[in-house]
Parts: sequence; structure tokens; C-alpha cells
Amino acid sequence: MFDYLITGGMLIDGSGAAPVFSDLAIQGNKIAAVGKNLGQAENTIDASGFCVTPGFIDIHRHGDAAAFRPDYGKAELRQGLTTVLNGACGVSLVPFGDTHREELLRYLEPITGRIDPQVPTASLAEYFAALQKVRLPLNVGMMLGNGTIRADLFGYAEQEPSDFSVLHRQLERGLSDGAFAVSLGLGYAPECFYTTDALIRALEPLRGGDVPITVHMRHEGDGVCKSVEEMIAVAKALRCPMHISHLKAMGKRNWGTKIPRALELMEQARQEGVDISCDVYPYDAGSTQLLHLLPPDFLTGGVDAICERLRQKEQREKLRDAICSRRDFDNIAQMVGWENIMLSALNLPEYQHLIGKTVAQAAQELKLDPVDCLCKLLADERCAVTMIDRMACEEDICAILRDPYASVISDSTYPTAGMPHPRVYGTFVRLFERFVLQKKAITLPEAVRKVTSLPAQSMRIANKGLLRVGKDADINIFKPEALHERATYLAPKQESEGLDTVFVGGIPIIRNGNRSEICNGSVIKK
Repeated sequence: MFDYLITGGMLIDGSGAAPVFSDLAIQGNKIAAVGKNLGQAENTIDASGFCVTPGFIDIHRHGDAAAFRPDYGKAELRQGLTTVLNGACGVSLVPFGDTHREELLRYLEPITGRIDPQVPTASLAEYFAALQKVRLPLNVGMMLGNGTIRADLFGYAEQEPSDFSVLHRQLERGLSDGAFAVSLGLGYAPECFYTTDALIRALEPLRGGDVPITVHMRHEGDGVCKSVEEMIAVAKALRCPMHISHLKAMGKRNWGTKIPRALELMEQARQEGVDISCDVYPYDAGSTQLLHLLPPDFLTGGVDAICERLRQKEQREKLRDAICSRRDFDNIAQMVGWENIMLSALNLPEYQHLIGKTVAQAAQELKLDPVDCLCKLLADERCAVTMIDRMACEEDICAILRDPYASVISDSTYPTAGMPHPRVYGTFVRLFERFVLQKKAITLPEAVRKVTSLPAQSMRIANKGLLRVGKDADINIFKPEALHERATYLAPKQESEGLDTVFVGGIPIIRNGNRSEICNGSVIKK
């Protein structure tokens, strides 16, 4: 007798194949059978009129610190997420020790949120051991942030390390501890200081292996195609899988032209034998540190040095000129305009009234020009400011969604002050509501594939992403037309609607729309 029998549902198995009407049986934490007349079960769920899919997988989140918080998983489960990977963009919470600890914590906090000092950061093994003691509501795995490792060993200095051997040992140790991938943040310090050749030398332990590199590229606007070419060159040199994170073309001047070319470059590389894939989030606005508006030469030396630099009049004038004229870095302020950059998280009491306002509006209130406003906020807040920047277009998002090698991710950050991006609460529901049902950009089976088997394949996550016998019983039951994203940019902390039933590891955590207090997630390792 099975533990659960799901009957009468329209099974969308995650492969991209057409739906079939069939039953599905669960025994323990595995799918035990798929077909008709499967027999008896302790519990039967009538899924007539519903879709039955694998649980959704987000391979790009920044919940490294949030996973230890009591409310973790509520927003995730309500959009059908059953498995996530944290540690993206080179800025994982581990591994780092004491030498540059305070610098690292200040740099990470705008992305991960406040970090509990009890959470171990010295090694991935210690981090996993602590996480295994937490009642996890969903499955959690990690990527290894190469930027964190470099900052731990060498700080935020611009000069490249003369000896990569100690960095190599940290990479090898983290991979042996169970990391699924090595993540890069070439748009952030200190990895923005790598030359391509030095980056290849830093990643030498990955040569010829099956561990993916996930990359926040050096440029995502004017230079996005050159950055794709750079990552293809890295993948060819190392002969390892390459995965481009949150592909986009920032700035109206780049819409409609750069993304088709970027997708073409990746397809050409596949024809040459390169294992390359990408992902996209279904929003025209991103979210990251306000620090990301600065050119790389302003980021050397860590937070203290940056703040001191921004307080100097001559440096502010240099920055003003850079934002006005330079295109050799991701010049977001120039590409999208101050009116499209919203302040989403500030910590000081005197700046709380600026949360939710654009830099243009904040500058007006503070009676400053936008560059001086930017410098003042970053210096006063010690760089712990996040932004939401409207920089992409839905036509480009649709083009990426139609690419067969593009997964869907959220890129959720977890600041503990201010407002998060609505993608924390709504990404996976938004995919179906906006891009399947409203825009009809992709089909329902293809959308399911992009959040199940495709990300599992890209990150080599075993036993997940397909409704097949022997696979993990992470399963969603829902009506596509009932899915609704409630989160907005100005009111983001609203859980999504429409997930009727969500199984994690063979146990229904959400049933008939009601969430239980059961936590059946686990730490997953490669």
C-alpha cells in the first residue's frame, strides 16, 4: 500500500513533453509509480482539474543567512519552490575566516541580510552541519562563491594574487564538502579585478571536470556580448560547464539587439562542443547593492576605503565624470537613469523616509545632485544600501525564455532592512501568470521544464525535476489560472496564491492551500 496516491491529475512531468492524464503514487520520499490503476494508498488526493508537476527548483538565490531564520520558506513554498541553491554571484556566506571578516560581513549584509554570528563561516562542511540542525521547510544546497574566497584570502585589493595555490585548496575543499557549483561575481569587487587569464588560473581545479561555473558577468549592458564571449573563452580553456546567471541587456539603448546576439553566441559555442546554459528572472527590474553603480576603480580596498574615497570632493568629481562619459563598466546610472533606480534598503533612522524613492527623488529631498546624493548615502550607510533598478524589457525576457537552454531563477536577496524585491515572493508564480497565460511567450510544459528538470540538469542536482519512478517526491498540484503574484515593488512582502498542494520529500507541506508547520526539507549536496 502506498503512502499517497494522486489521482486524475494532468501530469506535466518536467521534461517538456505534452501533459498526460495519469495517477502518481508516493512511497516514503520517492515517486513509487506512475500510471493507471496503481492500487491502494493510505491517503488519496483527487487532482482532477489540476496540474501535477515536479516541485520547482531555484538555482540562484542569496538565502545563505536567511535559511537559519524562523520564517524561512514561507515565501518560497507559496510559489511552489521545493529546492533552492544559495551562494550565487560569487558572494556566498562561506568559506571565510577572521583575517578579513569584518570587511566581508559589511560587503555581504546588503545581499544576505544580517548574519547571525552563530552561523559558522569557516568552511562549507561546518555551515552544512549547522544547517542540518535547522528545521528546513524545503531542500537547500549551496554554491561556492569564488569572490568570497578571494576576499577572505587577499582582501579587496586590486592587484591579482601572485600565488593561487591557497585559493585552489579552498575551492577543492568546498567542492569536496558538497558545493554544486562555483559562482563568480565579475561585476563585484574583488572579482572585477581579475583579468580573463588570471580568472582561468584561479579556477584551475575545475579543469576538465563536471562542476559548473555560474557567473554574474563583468558586463550586463553595453558590453554584455563581449562578456558572453569572455565566458565562452573561459569554458573552452577549462573544458568545464558554464552557466550565465540572470542574462539581460541593461539600458534602453541595448534592448532588442544585444540579447539575440548573446543567445546566438552561446548556440555557436554549443556547436563547438561547449557546455553552456543560462538563466533569467521574469522581471524588468533587478536588485543589488547601490555600490554596483560605481566603476571598479572606486571599489578597491573594501568598505572603509570606498567610504573615504566618496567623501573626497575630487573623487566625487571623478565619479561624476565617469557616470557621465564612461562605458568601460556597467554604468547603470547612465544606462537607465537616476529616475529608474529606487532605494530599497537603508539602515540609518534619518534616511528611512527615502526607502521606496528613486535616487532622483532622494537627491531632490536632500538638496543634492544625484552623484553627491549617491556618495553621501553610500558613505553614511557604510555601503549597506540596496537598490531596485528598472533596466530590462519584457521582449528580451521573452527571447531568453524561448531559448531551450535558459532556466528561470529569482536572484532573490534577503536584506533585513527596507523592502525586498517582489521576486522573493512571486517569481515562479509570475512566470506562469504573466509569461505563459497572459503573454503566451512559452507553453505550460516548457515553463514547467524551465523550473524543474532544466535547472536540475544545469546544476547536476540528482533525483529531482522529473515525475519519474525513483525520483524524489517533491511535487506541486495547482491550477495555472489560479496562480497569482500579490507582491509589488512598493508592497513586496505578500505571499503568492494558487499553489493548492506542495509535497516536499513525500510529505504535503501545503494541502488544499493551507500550510502545515511540518518541515521536511533537507540539506542537499553534490
